[in-house]
Amino acid sequence: MPHPKAPPGKALTGILFAAGGTLIFSVNDMAIKFLSTGYALHQVILIRALVAMSFILIVIHLSPRGWSQITTARPGTHLVRVAIVMLSNVTYFIGLAAMPLAEAVAVAYVSPIVVTLLSILILGEKVGPRRWAAVIVGMVGVLVMLRPGSGVIQPAALLVLISAVLYAAGNLLARRMGGTESAMTLSFYVQSGFIVVSLTMGLWVGDGHLAQEGSLWAFLFRPWVWPPLGDWPIFLATGLSVGIGGLMVTQAYRTSEPGLIAPFEYVGMPMAIIWGVVIFNTFPDTTAWVGIALICGAGLYTLWRETARRRTDAA
Repeated sequence: MPHPKAPPGKALTGILFAAGGTLIFSVNDMAIKFLSTGYALHQVILIRALVAMSFILIVIHLSPRGWSQITTARPGTHLVRVAIVMLSNVTYFIGLAAMPLAEAVAVAYVSPIVVTLLSILILGEKVGPRRWAAVIVGMVGVLVMLRPGSGVIQPAALLVLISAVLYAAGNLLARRMGGTESAMTLSFYVQSGFIVVSLTMGLWVGDGHLAQEGSLWAFLFRPWVWPPLGDWPIFLATGLSVGIGGLMVTQAYRTSEPGLIAPFEYVGMPMAIIWGVVIFNTFPDTTAWVGIALICGAGLYTLWRETARRRTDAA
């Protein structure tokens, strides 16, 4: 039997949620890169998490299921997922602080390719030659973004690549938890983890005793400072973009076929280029464009092949 398709109206709603949520997410990347020159990463993440958590708690309070949504029988699994998401965020934002925005986002979009690799290693799935070709092309794109020909592999891009691997692992774990845990439950525990870890980091290194300005890790160990009034809207934007954008993308995946929705997350790539030009006065060079094309092309092809395979299996 063919896999039932979502009604046209529901499919369009899912697409709009996915595209809109991704556009809102792009504000988070831009805002954190903007804040990375004057604040510690754990301070930024703490304020972002507090704002996002406030939004989530309001939504939970107003929703029909209420506070029952934060109960779980899988605290250990949540703890593992929080650790993965936390490490993914830290490596991504440290890399983002040191790279042009568009290049960092391009490397992060290797996640669909990483999911394919992890499905082979962890789930034992069989992958045909065309999907292998997409994986290879995507990896070539990553190598281009790493720029080894410049004499040394770019450490910041390597961190973003590590983040993409962790992000893919977190998504696979979320899929396994999806049968018992709602999107609201997953979001609540992730933001709780961000708050606990960021507060702990602040107590440990918030005085700046490990700070080394000029190094790749400066963003992580910089001392906490009280933000001036003009920066608070940027902090607010990070939290709201994560809270609102996350719920929109989650709703898109809940109501529509994943294969239909996933490609629309790539609208984040042109937005990253626009933010880079408008806010940071940076534009991808020829090498970056080649890497962007290879990674995004391979990622979109991987998503298309996955959708085609599932429809064939369901037939």
